[in-house]
Amino acid sequence: MEQHSQAFPLQDGFLLLGTALVFVLLFRRLGLGATLGYLLAGAVLGPYALGLVGDAESKIGFAELGITLLLFIVGLELAPKRLWRMRHEIFGLGLLQVGLCGLAISAVIYYFTPFSIEAALALGLPLGLSSTAQVLPMLQSAGRLHTPFGERSFAVLLFQDLSIIPLITIIAAMNRNPNLPEGPPGWQLALITVLAIAGLIAAGRFVIRPLFSLIGNLGEREMFVFAALFTVIASAALMEALGLSTALGAFIAGVMLADSPYRHELEADVEPFRSILLGLFFMSVGMMLDLSAIAERPLFVVTMAMALIAVKSSVIFALGLAFRMNWRSALALGLLLSQGGEFGFVLFAQASSAWLIEPQAASLFGAIITLSMISTPFLMMATQRFREAPVSKEEREGPQDDGASALVVGYGRFGQTVAQMLIAAEIEVTLIDTDTEMIDVAGGFGAKVYFGDGTRIDLLRQTGAGDAQLIVFCIDGEQLTDDFLHAVHGAFPKAEIHARVYDRRSLVRLNDAPVKSMAREVLESAVVLARNALDGLGLSLEDIDRAETTYRSNDKERLSLQYESGDVRTARDRILTQPVRTARQFGTE
Repeated sequence: MEQHSQAFPLQDGFLLLGTALVFVLLFRRLGLGATLGYLLAGAVLGPYALGLVGDAESKIGFAELGITLLLFIVGLELAPKRLWRMRHEIFGLGLLQVGLCGLAISAVIYYFTPFSIEAALALGLPLGLSSTAQVLPMLQSAGRLHTPFGERSFAVLLFQDLSIIPLITIIAAMNRNPNLPEGPPGWQLALITVLAIAGLIAAGRFVIRPLFSLIGNLGEREMFVFAALFTVIASAALMEALGLSTALGAFIAGVMLADSPYRHELEADVEPFRSILLGLFFMSVGMMLDLSAIAERPLFVVTMAMALIAVKSSVIFALGLAFRMNWRSALALGLLLSQGGEFGFVLFAQASSAWLIEPQAASLFGAIITLSMISTPFLMMATQRFREAPVSKEEREGPQDDGASALVVGYGRFGQTVAQMLIAAEIEVTLIDTDTEMIDVAGGFGAKVYFGDGTRIDLLRQTGAGDAQLIVFCIDGEQLTDDFLHAVHGAFPKAEIHARVYDRRSLVRLNDAPVKSMAREVLESAVVLARNALDGLGLSLEDIDRAETTYRSNDKERLSLQYESGDVRTARDRILTQPVRTARQFGTE
């Protein structure tokens, strides 16, 4: 029996991961997105279908950490200044969306179902929230998270997280269960929320940043991962202990580190855990899809799901127009946020404990939320033609001048010069280095250098290599390899790769690498110094130019032969040798 209990989690893991792999690959192939694959994989394995995996409630409790990690990563991408710039969308558009959508859905439930006004509010207000876990990955995969549209979408989702506290307070105020202990009043919850956020801000500034600086100086890669996960979990645990949103705590922690040099390293470290746990979350949601409830009242579930989508998309569409969005963007926003959200399950459970709704109703409306989440990818695909503005022939054929972007890896004496040249040409540059002292020094001169190992593909991706036009490796020594450069080219084919190499041997070794150009570390500075020395000897400019031309042509010829043979010892006879000269020739007689 003990052996069975120990093996059971492994069996569950095997079934969950294997089924997810099959469904996600299939749905990705069909262009339907990974979220739908996870949901259906969970539904197939869950207790209401094959029943191979059970205990969805405990699994979803663990998997909610994926949402927490997602909000932390989003917070890392939103510096406080940028968040302040979005305040009107957060507290304007977000407030109106939650309020109007919640009340509109409550009205539909009250007038078209036998539920009381209290029950209608307990069901309708949570349905006004959308799925952060579904919407943000969709925006990220489409590359729209940092666009004006993506920022407005996120502003609404962020306010939805903030609105959890008032919604909990409203449901508690309507409590009919005399045995349910009373929670703190709303004003007290609001005060606790403000104090918790202030505490997280202070901890991020005075504890977390110095901790990452210390780990960076020590060069402990594994400890960086530990510290990143500790930051997220500690922030979430604090909020959970206070009865607040764990995702909100992680988001605040991310915002506090958004303008730190460790942002990209943190993103790269946390991302794999986020992806796995978020997939598990959607599978757990799929497992909770009560197929028997749908089978008993299929018309009601489908009709209510359609009503939910129609009401939310219409209200959000109107709000988008009121906030001066064009009708295509407003329609896209409405459809993107039309589903119910994961917090609905939590609030339905609270409403059931408060005797506002029956447990069967909570299960039924939980199925409605899941069905609405399943519909979102299909709605976005079906309306793509209408949502995207047509591109005129002139726009398609005309030249594009979007500006260049570059990624410079290594900010030592070599990388600084390269970066300065690019900046002088008005090219947007992202700088990466692992030397924390250099990062601090650069910060004192106004340069923003991010901490991170530029030889990691995942970190390069986090720093924007997928959209960059240039990737310039200015790393000391012989760290670059042919395999690594091929991997970079394969991962980011749009970017030209330029590299600093140590010496001639490095040039020959990396001859087949997919790089646009390679520069030896001290070649050009040595040529300049030699020219200055010749000038000091009194040689004419013509003689100096002739000497440089002779050297460069000879060097080029030798390199060509060495590339062919792959051996740096090739063409040793072509090395320029010292001619026999007298002192008279140097004017020292």
